[in-house]
Amino acid sequence: MNSDLLLDFSVNKESKTVYIEREFNAGLDLVWEVWTTAELLDQWWGPKPLIAKTKFMNFEVGGRRFYAMVSPEGQERWSVQKFTSISPKTNFKTSNVFTDKDENPEFIGSEWDFTFSEQNGITKVSITIYNESLARLEKMIEMGTLKGCALQFKNLDELLEKLKKS
Repeated sequence: MNSDLLLDFSVNKESKTVYIEREFNAGLDLVWEVWTTAELLDQWWGPKPLIAKTKFMNFEVGGRRFYAMVSPEGQERWSVQKFTSISPKTNFKTSNVFTDKDENPEFIGSEWDFTFSEQNGITKVSITIYNESLARLEKMIEMGTLKGCALQFKNLDELLEKLKKS
């Protein structure tokens, strides 16, 4: 794996926004697929030892993904992503909220904006996460969401390498 790939995080508490940029050593088609297909998301979304378990996903505007992060002890942390905008292979937006196992929201949510671009076989994913409240942003930080992103991107690097070989 290429260790020179971009990974940049920044937090702006004033605007309640997190910015993440990450490059992946794979073409746009493959990177888009691993971000938009439930079976592939479950293979990398979440830092080890947690695993993702998607109950259902309908990747279309107005659709949603209902999934849990599952600990080795079987503890589940549920979330819903509602797809609010999709421009194939360039951008999608979601509204995210933590829920219980019955999809009842537990916190105020956040809006995520994912932008994809490719140059010379390297795909960059830029993520903007706008939180409705400073408390929600601080909860994300407290729960280790940003640190978890860096770890799950490592999982994604491994999956992309595996998929490129198959």
